[in-house]
Amino acid sequence: MSQKPVALIVLAAGQGSRMQSDLPKVLHRLGGVPLVGHALAAGRSLDPARIVVVAGHGAGAVGKAVKKLEPEAQIALQEQQLGTGHAVQQAMPLLEGFAGKVIVLYGDTPFISPETLEKLAGHSSDVVVLGFEAADPGRYGRLVVTGEGLQRIVEFKDADEATRQIALVNSGVMALDADLLHQLIGQLSNENAAGEYYLTDLVQLARQAGRRADVVTCDESETLGINTRAELAAAEAAFQARARADALENGVTLSDPATVWFALDTAIGRDAVIGQNVVFGPGVTIESGAEILPFCHLEGCHVASGATVGPFARLRPGAELGGDVHVGNFVEIKNSVLDEGVKVGHLTYLGDAHIGEFTNIGAGTITCNYDGVMKHRTEIGANAFIGSDTMLVAPVRVGAGAMTGSGSVITQDVPDEALAVARARQSNKPGLATRLMAALRAKKEAR
Repeated sequence: MSQKPVALIVLAAGQGSRMQSDLPKVLHRLGGVPLVGHALAAGRSLDPARIVVVAGHGAGAVGKAVKKLEPEAQIALQEQQLGTGHAVQQAMPLLEGFAGKVIVLYGDTPFISPETLEKLAGHSSDVVVLGFEAADPGRYGRLVVTGEGLQRIVEFKDADEATRQIALVNSGVMALDADLLHQLIGQLSNENAAGEYYLTDLVQLARQAGRRADVVTCDESETLGINTRAELAAAEAAFQARARADALENGVTLSDPATVWFALDTAIGRDAVIGQNVVFGPGVTIESGAEILPFCHLEGCHVASGATVGPFARLRPGAELGGDVHVGNFVEIKNSVLDEGVKVGHLTYLGDAHIGEFTNIGAGTITCNYDGVMKHRTEIGANAFIGSDTMLVAPVRVGAGAMTGSGSVITQDVPDEALAVARARQSNKPGLATRLMAALRAKKEAR
């Protein structure tokens, strides 16, 4: 880690017209989060003193998403997209007074690793460019390197044939001292084939000022940029393959790895068992020894050791499952805490609830938590028994050791150890079923 403080500039202003979308490119999701979230997550490993995200197309939506991902980030606006150098210029007012190293990242380049960023941040040169050996250099900018370091970066449009033969190419990611960046950013010119202000021209400007520039290299896979839906799909496949391999390496059992889908921040402890066709949305933690059975969808939840979930269960944000909890098939849980040993076997919705330890929830139970305007909570004590097909009309409390009769609609609090039955008295009408069916058949035949 560099001894100097680090600031991040994340470029996220482009429209991404090749995505064929009204959504800003950096907000398309990869691993359950917007693309820009990957750059922010990698940069977070450097413990940056400042984070500036440069937004342009769809700036309002980009800013809102960035603030949710990284509340400390600041947003700079690039109203006209005049090149990467111009984008960085818009960020500079938000770096006033910062002394340290500035690293420029891209919101559509999701796979830069924390280890690579550490190399950039810790390098002693005044300017450090991230490069890679390209299997197909194509239209990448070429890095011209001699024994005295990086001499210049030549964009493909401006390169002669000899320069185009160079395989070492520019990723666009760059690190440089903040004071130097402040000195040079205003000297950029747009006198080039594209008529844009290239950030890459800072290399030559720095050398003219007597500063040294160098290259740090990484694997080409880290530099993958997303410009089309096809590239986004390929990136998703690469992300999932890596996440599955990491999970297996860390002691997680995946019954059918190819069918399990992870989010960027999915955390699973060793000896957890994940069945086939399980999807993890953002914000999921599964502790060691828990089991997620097939065909479950989990998001924003925590599952403690020894708990089992599924098959065909859905855990929504705010679901907290304690140790040895059992959640069975076709159960949905949202914003609810289930203490140790709770059993919810099947066909149940628990929303905005707290369920005490070792309580049993019968099939078909629903916490009626929404009145059309407000959400209300249901509290159920320890060792309670909720009969099948119970409607719990919140706000309501069922005491410890209490029971509800099957088919009850509970609208009032139930004291500890009490039995609550809230249903109409059964009335039997002898012979009425036969007479009713005969009348209905006759009516049908008369039509």
